[in-house]
Amino acid sequence: MAWRTKSVEQSIADTDEPDTRLRKDLNWWDLTVFGVSVVIGAGIFTITASTAGNLTGPAISVSFVLAAIACGLAALCYAEFASTVPVAGSAYTFSYATFGEFVAWIIGWDLILEFAVASAVVAKGWSSYLGTVFGFGGGTMDLGSIQLDWGALLIIGFVTAILAYGTKLSAGVSLVITAIKVGVVLLVVAVGAFYIKASNYSPFLPPAEPAEEGASGTEQSLLSLMFGAEGSHYGWYGLLAGASIVFFAFIGFDIVATTAEETRNPQRDVARGILSSLAIVTVLYVAVSVVLTGMVHYTELRDAGSRANLATAFSANGIDWAAKVISIGALAGLTTVVIVLVLGQTRVLFAMSRDGLLPRSLARTGRHGTPVRITLIVGVLVAITASVFPVGKLEEMVNIGTLFAFVLVSGGVIVLRRTRPDLKRGFRAPWVPWLPVASIVACVWLMLNLTALTWIRFLVWMAIGVVVYFLYGKRHSVLAARFDG
Repeated sequence: MAWRTKSVEQSIADTDEPDTRLRKDLNWWDLTVFGVSVVIGAGIFTITASTAGNLTGPAISVSFVLAAIACGLAALCYAEFASTVPVAGSAYTFSYATFGEFVAWIIGWDLILEFAVASAVVAKGWSSYLGTVFGFGGGTMDLGSIQLDWGALLIIGFVTAILAYGTKLSAGVSLVITAIKVGVVLLVVAVGAFYIKASNYSPFLPPAEPAEEGASGTEQSLLSLMFGAEGSHYGWYGLLAGASIVFFAFIGFDIVATTAEETRNPQRDVARGILSSLAIVTVLYVAVSVVLTGMVHYTELRDAGSRANLATAFSANGIDWAAKVISIGALAGLTTVVIVLVLGQTRVLFAMSRDGLLPRSLARTGRHGTPVRITLIVGVLVAITASVFPVGKLEEMVNIGTLFAFVLVSGGVIVLRRTRPDLKRGFRAPWVPWLPVASIVACVWLMLNLTALTWIRFLVWMAIGVVVYFLYGKRHSVLAARFDG
């Protein structure tokens, strides 16, 4: 049956299979570094400015707080699950233990999309910043009818190599690069604070404006469409739409949960890693958004269009050297983001392969205790996607996929508390069931503020996943074979 659940005990027992055993190398500090390294990426350097200019105005700081609250609620649920089921796969594994195989497959399929699109988008961003830092037009070249993004190919190749060699090595690389980009963020805040003008904060929440003439209804938020609003630029709808967009800048802390199986003391350290990384990045994000909108009026950011970023504010104040520093920070930030996104992708596929929902041969680990086959396959597929295909317009797909995973994990905490109250929990989320319910409501609210077109694409991908499950996954499920046997 597609609704059979895989017991927590069986999930943990499967981690001891000799051919598919991951090495336990990580501690809570490694997990915090992973969390900060993946969350602080290009989002803070680019998405903050464009969202403030187009949707929220100076109220972008409130949008960040709203997104952080939603993430914080979900983070507490992730922390409890990861300490209870310290197995690779994150939301996929948690769903298998609570909602059954079919829902687990759906969330696994969803995570494949999330991580793959995010990796490709970020790799392309890395390539463009490479050109800014070293003074050329970007890491692309024309090959006839195809424009090859060799910069994206370069970063994916580098990341694949270090992940195949070992998780501890990638943690060390992430630590060094994360220190660089956090230093750049702190520099931005410290220098920019001297150029804040109080007048730039007025109006704090600009009045709502109708959508641009000729814009399709599917390009405004689903919530504003449902309530008959003319658009989601500025005003309260803009503030909420902004929270849904800047949510992209928080994506990644959940990936910490995918490394639970490789952590020495997961019952204690996974919760610490998740909550510590989220707290650090929230403080940094709010500080940057307050400084940015104080340095330059939001209308200047709007007029800059898609080119708006932190450097725009500094250039407007005559601090041109900051553009180079910000580009270096963004390049460093994107490097670690790609590392952790590809890591998360491989661990989800590893868990699905070990369960037979994908070919089990992919789950074999090498002498360094990493799933080398899956890592190489993911590296090749993401490299092709990032270097050849235009994926820039799919960024919101990452948001809706992540929020969907958050909803299931939050609901799973309630279910597992009722069905298995006897389980040892290294971390217990407070105020259950009210906190998980609040998390679900917050995530659904953010999902409704994404565009209708994003919803259409998401539902099409999910429909493809259902077909794949019934054609392959259900027939080769290890859990089904155990029950039938």
